[in-house]
Amino acid sequence: MSVETAPSEKEQEHWLRLALNNRSFLTGLVITALIAAMALISFVWTPYDVTDLVVANRMKTMSSEHLFGTDHFGRDIFSMIMVGARNSIAVAIVAVGVGMGIGVPLGCWAAARGGFIDETLMRFNDLIFAFPALLSAVMITAIFGPGAINAIIAIGIFNVPVFARVARAGALALWPREYVLAARAAGKGKALITLEHILPNIASMLLVQGTIQFALGILAEAGLSYLGLGAQPPMPSWGRMLFDAQTRMMVAPHLAIFPGLAIVITVLGLNLLGDGLRDVLDPRLRRER
Repeated sequence: MSVETAPSEKEQEHWLRLALNNRSFLTGLVITALIAAMALISFVWTPYDVTDLVVANRMKTMSSEHLFGTDHFGRDIFSMIMVGARNSIAVAIVAVGVGMGIGVPLGCWAAARGGFIDETLMRFNDLIFAFPALLSAVMITAIFGPGAINAIIAIGIFNVPVFARVARAGALALWPREYVLAARAAGKGKALITLEHILPNIASMLLVQGTIQFALGILAEAGLSYLGLGAQPPMPSWGRMLFDAQTRMMVAPHLAIFPGLAIVITVLGLNLLGDGLRDVLDPRLRRER
């Protein structure tokens, strides 16, 4: 019986070659990298201070001075989109991290134990699914007030059952495998088998799912901010920018066009990256190629 080990150097080169030949992966990677770079740059530089209110410059259209124009307070929209990217990415990263950090151990535990524990955890997951991120945020906000932290909690809670289901499904498929049975025959416990054999072999599917949930986290954060439940003024947010623009669409459509495009392009890039990762990391697709 053979035990699966870490990918060899030859296999890693094969994966790299597949990634470089995958248009979806490359396109998603470039888009995601550009958005991430814009968010990182906003920590040290933006064309204008997003907290400066210059009423004399309110609702100016695109120009060399203001690349994307200005809003109804005279703030530079391009600078706001840069800072908004930082906030959206931060919320999505932490929320996905919370969901993965709690959901993956629960899913692996359920698969390893089975029986009553497995059934109980899965029914609890179904209960959480009945309360989507938006509804959870409304309930949390009613108790603790609106804010980015509460948005992270709401989105993170919704991500827990997603990762738990993915981890459980992947682990259940591996427990009957020969190398796992060999490890059990050698006297290894279920926890050690999970760490040494199960998690490394489901890491690729968790990575793909994490990319998908990251895109959904961006959308969820924008939706919560649109409803006033996410990041609060004066901190810019793409969703909040769309909310402020809805009553001025006929006068200044650029107020909604650019934050809307930022959301669409970011989510598109992440989805393309996730599809590309699935194509590269799925062993069945690798064999077909």
